[in-house]
Amino acid sequence: METLGAARVLRLTLRGQRNYLTDGPLCVSFELTGSCNAHCKHCDKGGILKDEVTLSPERIGALYRELHPVAVQLSGGEPLLRRDVEDVARAIKERNGTPYLILVSNGWLLSVDRYEALRAAGVDQFSLSLDFPDERHDGFRRLPGLFRRLERLVPTLTARGRGDIVMNCAISRANFDDVTRICEVANGWGAAVSYSAYSALRTGNQDLLVSSQEDVRRLRARVDELVARKRAGADIRNDVPDLDSTWRFFAEGRIGGCRAGHRFLLVTPDGWLRPCAHQHVRARSHAELRETFSRTNACGGCYVAIRSYCDKSWARQVREQVVARFPGRTAAPPRSC
Repeated sequence: METLGAARVLRLTLRGQRNYLTDGPLCVSFELTGSCNAHCKHCDKGGILKDEVTLSPERIGALYRELHPVAVQLSGGEPLLRRDVEDVARAIKERNGTPYLILVSNGWLLSVDRYEALRAAGVDQFSLSLDFPDERHDGFRRLPGLFRRLERLVPTLTARGRGDIVMNCAISRANFDDVTRICEVANGWGAAVSYSAYSALRTGNQDLLVSSQEDVRRLRARVDELVARKRAGADIRNDVPDLDSTWRFFAEGRIGGCRAGHRFLLVTPDGWLRPCAHQHVRARSHAELRETFSRTNACGGCYVAIRSYCDKSWARQVREQVVARFPGRTAAPPRSC
C-alpha cells in the first residue's frame, strides 16, 4: 500500500471500526461492466456484451454513499472498457480521501496517461492480474501479447514511486508450481503481489483445483517458500496465516465461516447487490442481502484475498498492520482488499 497521511489513516480506521460495530461492509466491489477483452480459463466472463445496461457514475456514487464501505473495488469484466471510469472514481471519492479506491484490471487497456488520469480521479491502488511469470499468462487469459505489455508497463508505473501497483495471482493447478517465480517477477517490476485460491464456483471447472495428494504436498512446499520470502522482505500482501489458509483451502476442499454479504458484497453492472462473484443470489438492499443470504450462509467454496481480509476481526487487522508496516507502533492503516 502506498504511504497514507496520518489523518486519512485515522478516517479509514474509524470507518472500519464503525462498520464492524454496525455490521456494515468493509469493501464493496462495483462491477462496472460484464464485458471483458480477455477470455480467462478460470473466469465466467469474456467477450463484449451487446446492449448491456450499466449504472451511471452518479448512481454508482449514490449506492456507495448508501453502503459507505472503507474500500471500494472498481471491477468487471474489464472496467477499463468503460470510458467513464474516471467519472465513476470521482463520483465515489470523498474530499477527505475515503474510501480506499482500487481498480482491478487485466492491464491491457492501461497506459501511463490513463494511470495518471485515474490517480487524479481518486484511484489509490491498481490491482493487475498475473497468472504466470512468462508468456503462458497470455494463453491462460487468451490475450496474446499481454505479458510483454505488462512487462513494459508495470516498471514504468512503479518507477513513479507511489507503491500503488499490486499483481494479483489466482493459484490453481495450472500455476501453483510458479507462485514463487511470480513473486520474483512482480517484485522485480517494483510491484507487490497478492495471492488468491482458484475456486470452481464460477465456472464449474474442477480440473483447475489443486486436489491430488501429490499436488497438495507440492503446494505446501511452494507456500512455505512464499512465507520465507515474505519474512525476508518480499512485497507479498497476504499475511502469513492467510497464505497458510490458502493452502488449507485446497488441502481440505473448503473453508467455512464466510462473511460475504456482511463484510463484503458486490454490485452488478445494472445495480443488483450480490454477496460475491461466486453466488448468484441478488437483492436490492444490504439489509435484504443479509437476511436472504448471509444469515444462513454456509458456503466454504472459495478463499480469495478479499475474503481472507474481510473475515478477520478488526483487532487482528490492526495487529497485523502494526507488525507488517509500522514495527514498534500501536496504530496502522487498514490493509487494501
